[in-house]
Amino acid sequence: MPAGIQELLSILNLEKLEHNLYRGRSPQAHWQRVFGGQTIAQALVAAQRTVTPDRHVHSLHGYFMRPGDINVPIVYEVDRIRDGGSFTTRRVVAIQHGHAIFSLEASFQVEEEGLEYQMPMPLDVPPPEQLRSQRELLQEAKHVPEQIRLFWAKERPLELRPVYAEHYSSRDKLPPLQKVWLRLTGPVPNDRALRAAVLAYLSDMTLLDTATFAHGRGIFDPDIQAASLDHAMWFHREHALDGWLLYTQDSPSTSGSRGFTRGALYAQDGTLIASVAQEGLIRLRSKPTN
Repeated sequence: MPAGIQELLSILNLEKLEHNLYRGRSPQAHWQRVFGGQTIAQALVAAQRTVTPDRHVHSLHGYFMRPGDINVPIVYEVDRIRDGGSFTTRRVVAIQHGHAIFSLEASFQVEEEGLEYQMPMPLDVPPPEQLRSQRELLQEAKHVPEQIRLFWAKERPLELRPVYAEHYSSRDKLPPLQKVWLRLTGPVPNDRALRAAVLAYLSDMTLLDTATFAHGRGIFDPDIQAASLDHAMWFHREHALDGWLLYTQDSPSTSGSRGFTRGALYAQDGTLIASVAQEGLIRLRSKPTN
């Protein structure tokens, strides 16, 4: 199994400290803060550990409050809010240095049959085999700091192939739209709860970037301070995560130093797997930092 996938599965295997209390670690990636998708996924794993196996996550809503420190573990405290006849609700607080850094509420449901419908996957999308990887585009991009290039050049648990490459080479004002093919670099065990956590992890990839396109800017520009503020996700259908996924994204609004983005995750056969919404900080710094 590739090292990137091994590391991802390892950090999602939380240590149980006590009843409703779990501990997670971060990969030593030499990054300034914990990746938001990691915190979402680990909080979901903590919640799942307190739910019966016949109930599966169908939605989660999280708020980021402080940057996570990659050098110390994160403690996840679960509040068992409700166990109903069909639905279960959990609240999770992620704690570092004695302070909450992230909170999550997740709802779980027993499997039920009902009405079926989904918005179709966009048809005007080239297949991933015809596209260049994000790693290749970042290596050639003019506006990306060298430390960012080095970070993305390391082995990772997933591969990304953007459909639109203009924002890697241009600072023109572009439509606030993005489509990205992504796939894991190795298999995920046949465990529905774990796959949901992995899907939550990758749902934070590239999403906030879309809010900068209409302004001719990029998420790594020195005069931009960017961070996820909240993250919501709805799990529509189970998927083995064993092939390419298309992540379609748009940004309807930026205002008040915040950017709002939406996303939909499709399997390559057109199945809508999950929907995502996020608001993030997109703040102009008073002076560019070196």
